[in-house]
Amino acid sequence: MTPTGREVYFDKDDLIVSKTDLKGHITYANDIFCDIAGYTEAEVIGQPHNMIRHPDMPRCVFKLLWDTLQAGTELFAYVVNMTKNGDHYWVLAHVTPSRDVGGSIIGYHSTRRVPNMNTVQNIVVPLYRDLVKIEESHGDRKDGMAASHQKLMEILAEKNIRYDEFVADLARAA
Repeated sequence: MTPTGREVYFDKDDLIVSKTDLKGHITYANDIFCDIAGYTEAEVIGQPHNMIRHPDMPRCVFKLLWDTLQAGTELFAYVVNMTKNGDHYWVLAHVTPSRDVGGSIIGYHSTRRVPNMNTVQNIVVPLYRDLVKIEESHGDRKDGMAASHQKLMEILAEKNIRYDEFVADLARAA
């Protein structure tokens, strides 16, 4: 799918919700998820959640997401997703492990809200653009992701904060 460059929006009171198994395959998607992404429930169930990944989204942020989730911790992140027809939409995602009664991680749950678009345009887009450029500047995808991840960690170290604190600060400042 080729991005159209058109942005679509959802209502500030709406919550996009999805659940995945341990491998990131969708096991549940609410109606708002399906409506904004342009898919039917039947089209998304069982598919990898990255079916809505926009190419402007740095892979290193997803590495951070997976590392955090697999460590059993929740994560907030700004994410740009792509619809079935190539349009895009921004979210402030809260992703958390789902656990069984014994405490074992059995999947993941994500709730997405409308982010502050000033924060997205003025801080997140430039940062993500730089990270994607780093990723694309390497011939090997793994090397590119490692380099962009390193850059992101350097930015956070300069601010003396963790990624979750960075996102929280951006959300509070909005």
